Amino acid sequence: MLNSSAGTNVELFYWRERGRELDFVVRVGARVAAIEVKSGTAKGTLPGMEAFTRAFCLERTLLVGGDGMPLETFFRTPAPEPVSGWYRT
Repeated sequence: MLNSSAGTNVELFYWRERGRELDFVVRVGARVAAIEVKSGTAKGTLPGMEAFTRAFCLERTLLVGGDGMPLETFFRTPAPEPVSGWYRT
């Protein structure tokens, strides 16, 4: 994601608060997407995603791996696309 965002207006962040975390927060202007990457099948809830979504009234989220978007697809997709209309979890 970092490589594909070079030279664009895409900003990448990591978020952690009270033991909850997100792997990526992607911002393009006022649009924001939260991305969680799982290496195995996601079981139960995603506390970091839920906390971030509640705190920032987020509309776009993406689960990568596990039961979400396949890792191969995610790695082939340019960084701005999560905020322009990718999958929703």
